[in-house]
Amino acid sequence: MNIMKHVLKTTSLALCAGLMAAPVVPAVLPLHAAHAASASDAQVQEPIKGLYAALERVQAKGSGSFAQRSQMLAPAIDHAYDIETVLASSIGPRYAGLSDDQKQALLTTFREFTIARYVSSFKPGSDARFTIDPTVTPSPVGNDRIVVTHIGSSDDPSGTEINYVMRSGAKGWRIVDVLLNAHISQVAAQRADFSSALSGGDVQKLTTLLQKKIKTFSEE
Repeated sequence: MNIMKHVLKTTSLALCAGLMAAPVVPAVLPLHAAHAASASDAQVQEPIKGLYAALERVQAKGSGSFAQRSQMLAPAIDHAYDIETVLASSIGPRYAGLSDDQKQALLTTFREFTIARYVSSFKPGSDARFTIDPTVTPSPVGNDRIVVTHIGSSDDPSGTEINYVMRSGAKGWRIVDVLLNAHISQVAAQRADFSSALSGGDVQKLTTLLQKKIKTFSEE
């Protein structure tokens, strides 16, 4: 119990609360047919560095209301994440059968959900400390890369290992999955969460689910 209390005090685990509540699903990294262009570790890490820099600003004292901090963080999320790939992987095969309008509506809400989850986790005055390992790790399969990071606090700098699966695309290297403690996949956990909402084929149920989560995140 003492260990659990200590873990819950770590800001980084607030970000991963959905993962901790979901079934523990090992990360299964997708095969990626296209050969990624050769890239330096710095190029792969750059979106994560930008994301963490933005989170430091968001958690600073006096950083503003939830809405103001969301606006502050949004550009870093857009730059760091391949939101559509994360959404499509979280939904699974059903995504391909959705209409363009349904995809766009879900994408808009899922982006707001992603931003809101971060802003809720890193409140003004938080003591989160971000570190990025200097060397990028190759993915076990395909051409994705893994950026190893830790989110801790002044009392526990090493904190929790949060790793980002990066994929090269038209807009450069972007996050396509997040791994808690190196193996629990955010995409897999979200797929388990989203599947029940989509079980009847009603996309609006998933949109409503995400909107409820956004509302909960925003209630400070």
